[in-house]
Parts: sequence; structure tokens; C-alpha cells
Amino acid sequence: MIEGTFDVVGAAAPRSFFERLTAATLSHGYLFTGPQGIGKKTFARALARSLLCTTPKRTLLGWCGTCTGCTSVQAGTHPDLYLSDGQVKIGDRDGGGGGFHDNEEATARDLVRQLSLHSYAGGQRVFILGDADFTREAANALLKFFEEPPAHVVLIVTTSAPGRVLETIRSRLVEVTFPLLSEREVAEVLERRGLASGDAQAAATIAGGSVARALAVLDEGELSTRSAAVEWFFAAAQGAEADAAGWATRPTLEAGLETVKTLARDWIALGLGASVPLLARDQRSRLETLPAREPAAFAKLLAAIGDAERIARTNVSPPLVADLVRMALAPSTR
Repeated sequence: MIEGTFDVVGAAAPRSFFERLTAATLSHGYLFTGPQGIGKKTFARALARSLLCTTPKRTLLGWCGTCTGCTSVQAGTHPDLYLSDGQVKIGDRDGGGGGFHDNEEATARDLVRQLSLHSYAGGQRVFILGDADFTREAANALLKFFEEPPAHVVLIVTTSAPGRVLETIRSRLVEVTFPLLSEREVAEVLERRGLASGDAQAAATIAGGSVARALAVLDEGELSTRSAAVEWFFAAAQGAEADAAGWATRPTLEAGLETVKTLARDWIALGLGASVPLLARDQRSRLETLPAREPAAFAKLLAAIGDAERIARTNVSPPLVADLVRMALAPSTR
């Protein structure tokens, strides 16, 4: 038996859970829950690849990379792997030909037809419904599968909103919860995707444990906006000249205010001695140099930021919105 490869970043608890299982104790269905962008679908695909690998392995997880199961999964042509993202509707007709599917949207009728088929390769069949949102009609159509699951079929449903999964489905799946990634893990995922180490680390710092959030930050050019807002915040809080031109523009105002609010929240937490994790961990040393203020002053600052966020949705000039916050940030002259 081989050890097998399972190079998924993070997800220590789900990994440990599946490593303890065997083919005999594997359930017919799992519900992967947790915040968006933390690797639920990545883990599901890695689990599918493990189950479809034909080489004997020490644990349930892992693949050899060379058998026909591994190579066909890698090529996206394995006939016993069904992938779909998004809403699952009842469908107005049966699905098309058999075998491998990779659809934007699944229909319950196609799933029922697929579930009734035997394995093409003679082993497991794996169905992954990513970010699934079942209509009530689709859920009812699939009840027979959940009540009488066919042998050698594993269904994996992923969602960041488990409360929206109908109870008729949720109660028949084994729920596996995925935690947020650490900052180091987010950076590792980004580097695997080809990002330079510095950019990956900068995005990971403000991603809040989500790769999706980190990618959005990079796509929207939010790193430069954040950097400008950070410098402006510390200048304003120290009573120095603060130029908001780098972030207080119509396209970047919302993201800049979010950065300012995060820094203000962390400053208040430090100033009041609250034992809560900082959101802007990379700015801790600078925040600790800012003097604490009276609770009333901190309350005024939060109120000003809230007002600024509401005004930002109107036609008020972005520099004027920033100036409203600057006045609340500036040290009192009394």
C-alpha cells in the first residue's frame, strides 16, 4: 500500500475525519459547510480523486497520480465523477448522455438518472454539488436517493449557508464543518496559484481567512487602496496632514472606509484593553503607538465612520466624506 498524495492546504479537522474512515464506513452523502472561499470544493475534489484512485492506499485519502482513475480525473474525463455548481432545479427534461458531467447548473432529473446508473469503471461514483441551492421541487425529487442510496455512490454538497439547505436534505447528510484558513495558509494557496510571495502575503493579511476574499482584493486592486487608507488613518489620528487622494475616490471610497473602520476598531480594542483578535494584525505595532482616548471619543469616531459610510452612498464628494472621518480621528485640541 502507498501513502498517497493529498496536498490540500488547511482543513486539518475534515482531513482527520476522513482519514479515520474506510470504504465500509464511508457514508452515502456529506454536507461541507463553512465560510465562502476556504477550500470546501477543493477538498471535495481531492476526496473524489482519492476515492477514484485505483491504487491501494494506507488511508481513504490520497492518490497515486498515475493510475487510469487519477489521470482521467486530472484530465476532466472520468466517467464516474459528476460536478456541478449553483442552483439545483427540478428540470423540465432528462439530462443528456451518460458519464462525466461538469455543468454550471444541475437538474434533479439529470441527477436522478445519473444516480440510477452503475459505475463505468467498476468502483465508486462521486457527485459534487458545489455551492448547492436546492429548490423544494428538486429536493423532493431527490428524496428517494437520500432514503435508499444506491451502493458505491458518494454525494458531496458544499455550501456557505447551511441554513438554506432544506431540512429534508440536510438531515440525511453527514455535516463536516470547515474552519477559516490561517493567514499563512491563504498565502500558500495564493503562491500555488502563481502569485509572488509579497503580493500573496499582503492579500492574505486582509483576507480574513478566505482565499476568495484574497483574490477579490487582488482583482479589485484593493491592496493599493488599503495602503493609502492605512497611511491616511495614522496621519489623521496623530494630527498630521492627511491626504486622502489615494483612497477617497468614487471607485475606492467604500473599500477605503472599510479599512479605516477596521483600524479604528482595532485601535479601540487596544485602547480599552479588550482581549479580542485584531483584524488588521499587520498594523498592531503602529496601532500600539497611538494613545488611548476616552470612551466618548471612541464612540464619536465610530459614529462618524458610520455616518461617512451612509453619506458615501450619495453624491457627496469623496474627499468631503473622508474629511468627516478625519475630524473625528484628529486629536482633541482642548
